[in-house]
Amino acid sequence: MQQEKLSDVYTVTRLNRHARLLLEGEMGAIWLTGEISNLAMPASGHWYFSLKDSQSQLRCAMFRGNNRSVGFRPKNGDQVLIFGNVTLYEPRGDYQLVAQTLAPAGEGLLKQQFEALKQRLGAEGLFDAAHKRPLPAHPRRIGIISSPSGAAVHDILTVLARRAPWLEVILYPSQVQGDTAVPQLLAALDTANRRAEADLLVLARGGGSLEDLWCFNDERLVRAIAASGLPVVSAVGHEVDLTLSDLVADLRAPTPSAAAELVSRDGQAHLVQWRQWGQRLAAAQERHLQERRRRLQQLEQRLARQHPERRLQQQAQGLDQLQLRLSRASRRRLEQAGQQLAALRLRLQYQHPDRRLQDGRARLCEQQRQLIRLLQHHLEQHRHRLALAASRLDAMSPLATLARGYSISLCNDQVVTDAGQLAPGDKLRTRLARGEILSRVLEINGGA
Repeated sequence: MQQEKLSDVYTVTRLNRHARLLLEGEMGAIWLTGEISNLAMPASGHWYFSLKDSQSQLRCAMFRGNNRSVGFRPKNGDQVLIFGNVTLYEPRGDYQLVAQTLAPAGEGLLKQQFEALKQRLGAEGLFDAAHKRPLPAHPRRIGIISSPSGAAVHDILTVLARRAPWLEVILYPSQVQGDTAVPQLLAALDTANRRAEADLLVLARGGGSLEDLWCFNDERLVRAIAASGLPVVSAVGHEVDLTLSDLVADLRAPTPSAAAELVSRDGQAHLVQWRQWGQRLAAAQERHLQERRRRLQQLEQRLARQHPERRLQQQAQGLDQLQLRLSRASRRRLEQAGQQLAALRLRLQYQHPDRRLQDGRARLCEQQRQLIRLLQHHLEQHRHRLALAASRLDAMSPLATLARGYSISLCNDQVVTDAGQLAPGDKLRTRLARGEILSRVLEINGGA
């Protein structure tokens, strides 16, 4: 068996980390329902428990940052709905669920719907901060969408009467709970935008359970708030309550009373600020008057030292001097221009086209003569080299060899250089310097 490489051997830590990454990557966040058992709530604020059904159980952990938003205190035996991430606790190798939200099984269904709608609308960008508009700094009219008989309207009016009694309040009545709440809320929001008589709107309701506040999670209402032409402040429930209307509104107030404080400015603070502005205005006016007096005194002193007529005489004298300088500068400029014109005329005479053409023709004739001499010289050199090459070629020619008394014999068109190439009776063709001889071999001597 081939020995395994050391890099293929897992340590326990590496295996647990790999298993955790596989679980988190494959499963992700899920919804889970079951019964709580083995619940532990240590001083750290974290919760540890098991979630079981009739056949299996699973270890769970819910850390302090997440369990603070749980609206009830769980106990062993509670049927709950949990949303969380499947993971593995590496130090012990425990497979577990890290819970993000926890609710009773009935209420948990609503929470599941809430989270699903929240994620879908959030993906569309309805809750982005870039879409939220600032509230007017000094509103004159405030519109309230709420139940006329609810405590929320009473709390808002009480705060406004104390802080800003000059503000006008317009109530757009609507139910804030039950099946008819959503249509009435939509109608009130539409009416307020069509009339455009308020500077901003406050959507208000007192606290309640998730079911009581469910109309403020309706998708139609959320989209209507996002499309509102007037800024909307959401003041639904208490500080721990969160609705989709809170997320889409331009500003979320923890309570209706807090909303009234956010949209108004304290009357006493206004009075103090107005007094401060009055004092600053009076001081600025006094400083301005003192500066004007000082400036007036300076002008009077300057006028006493120098009469306007004297200033006009000085300015007239200065104007005369400027005219003289301009006249001298103009003459100098004309003289310089005349000198430049004369120089240009002289240059033009030297550069006249007729003269340049004559010089060009003379240079062209000289170049033609030089070219003819150069070509003749090259031709003489080439004739001399050709004569030498011809004499060398003639000396090496086979015809020259034949002229010295030699001959060439061929048999069957092949040059005979050895008697062994022939046999008696072969026909020979012998070439001489002039003419050829045809013969037949009678006898061979000295052959191979």
